[in-house]
Amino acid sequence: MKKIIVFFTIILLPTTVLAKTNGPDCHSWPMNMTEGWLKNSGIVNITDLDETKTKYVLLASEKKVSNIYNQIYRFQFFNKNGQSYEVITTSYSSYDECSLGSVNSYLISKKDINY
Repeated sequence: MKKIIVFFTIILLPTTVLAKTNGPDCHSWPMNMTEGWLKNSGIVNITDLDETKTKYVLLASEKKVSNIYNQIYRFQFFNKNGQSYEVITTSYSSYDECSLGSVNSYLISKKDINY
């Protein structure tokens, strides 16, 4: 019996955690604004980025007032030469509109990938 409980816990726990999202999935707005910020800051040329390799994680989503969420994302952009750029963003969003104001972008690291 204990094996069955452990088995179902292992199977169901990840789906329970994934089901508890807080707020809308609005990664595209901060991602696009951050790409523009990286370009305008002279950090990278957008045409050099390989968008198929871009990774993102919602780090935090806090409900403010009237279904407005303050969301913090971590993005990892990769260029075609093997460099990566990690950026943390903060922005406001709702289920109706992802672009509720500006996006604050913070470059955390720029590194070469040697493999």
